[in-house]
Amino acid sequence: MKNIKYLIAFTLLGGLLLYLFIKPYDYLVTFNAKTFPGTINQTIKTWNLSLDNSTIIEQNNINNLKQRITFNDTTYLYKWKIIAVNDSTSKVKVYIKDEHHSLKNRILFPFSNTDFEKRTKNTLVDFNNKLSEHIKSFKVTIKGESEIKSTYCAYIPIKSKQLNKAKGMMQNYNLLSSFIFKNNISLNGKPIVEITYWNMVNDSIHYNFCYPIIKNDSLPVNKIIKYKNIENIKALKAIYNGNYISSDRAWYALMDYAKNNNIEIDKKPLEIFYNNPNMGGNALKWKAEVFLPIKK
Repeated sequence: MKNIKYLIAFTLLGGLLLYLFIKPYDYLVTFNAKTFPGTINQTIKTWNLSLDNSTIIEQNNINNLKQRITFNDTTYLYKWKIIAVNDSTSKVKVYIKDEHHSLKNRILFPFSNTDFEKRTKNTLVDFNNKLSEHIKSFKVTIKGESEIKSTYCAYIPIKSKQLNKAKGMMQNYNLLSSFIFKNNISLNGKPIVEITYWNMVNDSIHYNFCYPIIKNDSLPVNKIIKYKNIENIKALKAIYNGNYISSDRAWYALMDYAKNNNIEIDKKPLEIFYNNPNMGGNALKWKAEVFLPIKK
């Protein structure tokens, strides 16, 4: 009988020590979202920019991030884990730790609704609302295997963050358009963005903002504007509807499709834009074709 009592006492003591000192987080929040991991990853980063004293401090891949948020009296560490449940749903787990009052919170949790708990719930409700709004603002439709058609184009090479891709296009729109108009160059298609480099950890991209043109032997030389031929290549295709700021959501959807179907892809998306954002209107009616090249 004594041995059983000792075993129970030892187990309870071990559990208490694990709870108070060893468990790597103070609080866990879990919820589902009707979208794919890439959208959640980018929404976390956009939401992070809207907060005061908040920083993404680490990202191992699009499914795992660490965020540090400083409030008036303390600093919270958020560890985000995003798990794809199926093609249209993800599970999000957020492990939260108060870096200054962790032990105090763990002692008080069973007996009261702490400020830490209230603040955490309010913060993540705010994020979830932002995510839900964003999911409603765009649509991605996977079309499967297709091809990028060969075209000759005039282009401007640009370097930026993913979030600023559309901004880079708008900043160079007048330069590229006026150059083509003044030199009587014949257009041969819709504007294109060709990604030549994509760092998925820090979201930096290099891309060519292109206008398809009719090639001839007398194209003018320009220090900024260059010419190139985009080669015909097999690719996965999606249709994106929504504000072009977020068209990279289709990149992630295509990557998930490639992974689920064991298709090797080159992570250098190409986008063709069918609407002029300057004309305004319902962004959900804007269309872009998005391609992800299939490795040969």
